[in-house]
Amino acid sequence: MKAEIVEIKVAFSANEGAEVGIVGWVKSSRDSGKICFIEVNDGSSLKNLQVVCKESETKGFDDRLRKVRTGSAFFAQGILKKSRKIGNNELVASEVKILKEASEDYPLQKKEHTFEFLREIAHLRPRTTTISAIMRVRSVLAYAIHKFFQDNGFIWVAAPIITANDAEGAGEAFNIATVGEKSFFNKNASLTVSGQLNAEAYALAFKKVYTFGPTFRAEKSHTNRHISEFWMVEPEISFIDLSQLQLVIESFVKYITKYVSDHCQDEIEFFAETKPHIISRIKEIIDRPFKRVDYSEGIELLKTAVVNGHKFEDNNIFFGKDLASEHERYLCEKIFKQPIFLQNYPKEIKAFYMKVNPDQRTVAANDLLVPGVGEIIGGSQREDNYEKLLKRCEELKMDVKSIQWYLDLRKYGYYSSAGFGLGFERFIMYILDLDNIREAIPFPRVEGSLDF
Repeated sequence: MKAEIVEIKVAFSANEGAEVGIVGWVKSSRDSGKICFIEVNDGSSLKNLQVVCKESETKGFDDRLRKVRTGSAFFAQGILKKSRKIGNNELVASEVKILKEASEDYPLQKKEHTFEFLREIAHLRPRTTTISAIMRVRSVLAYAIHKFFQDNGFIWVAAPIITANDAEGAGEAFNIATVGEKSFFNKNASLTVSGQLNAEAYALAFKKVYTFGPTFRAEKSHTNRHISEFWMVEPEISFIDLSQLQLVIESFVKYITKYVSDHCQDEIEFFAETKPHIISRIKEIIDRPFKRVDYSEGIELLKTAVVNGHKFEDNNIFFGKDLASEHERYLCEKIFKQPIFLQNYPKEIKAFYMKVNPDQRTVAANDLLVPGVGEIIGGSQREDNYEKLLKRCEELKMDVKSIQWYLDLRKYGYYSSAGFGLGFERFIMYILDLDNIREAIPFPRVEGSLDF
């Protein structure tokens, strides 16, 4: 029978002694004279299957087999048996065939490659065990996100990628070039930085909606946390406030973390070999309630840390400061030692659409801060008053005409809503403790790099 390696690994005891055929790619090979040992992977499992080829028993055994190169497409048929290695199994081949041999300049060999090198060959790096494991987690996590929302009555909305609105108002949108001498849309157009504004419109029809798709920022930042194209998860819910939103966020984060933990055990164990703390990190997310901390309290704690001798790269701490990752991480790693909601930010450092609190200086907004990364989720209650929202846009000198449709929503039955955005790749970084966000997406886009 034809089989995939994942089927063999999962149900080996039931299939031991069965004759199976597999196709895949050579990961490594070893020639010991009359026997060749070839590690094969077909993409169905993180783990390889060892194929044992005996000169006297295997059809297709020849000198080409002894020198088969890593990356070559390979066929084998034979009997499944237990290996001498504890916990492993192997295929004792009755027939093998090199379907397509990789050339001599194939750059991936059985050795450690740096992430920097692998980014230069992004079209080949998914064939490495590490990137393969990351992308498997990414795929399962994407499914878990959709499953959470679908199981809880949310409607998925395909937010537009081409837009005339800069939802964040930060001026970091990629403008779309004109066609010939004329603008294609007869107005300025750009790639979306967020699907939130569009989601709000649909939340007024379905109450609970979410977007999940690519977003773009023309941000000339070369940190390990920034890329120019990334994926965002952005739910929007009508008739709730910030405290109710936090319950949704916490439930969501715990659910998708547990789902990945349950369905990516091989991948989690692989990363835990070098980073054992990710096991306790995952358990903490699932089991421990998230703490709520006011921004003003966070500022005072950071000031105290500076007074007591802690040195940040930026020690100028004050109310109204847009906190950097080092400050966020200090709060959740050193002070509270757990994920926290930092809430009620000064309105001057937050987006125009956030609801102003009764104190008139803060907004009903929160960021979820996690150890190792800092902020992974930003959310808020939206301003529901038309006049207040219009005034805020004018204060920020925004092009009101381009978002008049958004303001008009407040005139047509808008009572309240709240929502959040999860940086998909940052969450992958957090779960697997990756050092750079560029490993969390198949083909990373950053300033000066567009090779694939």
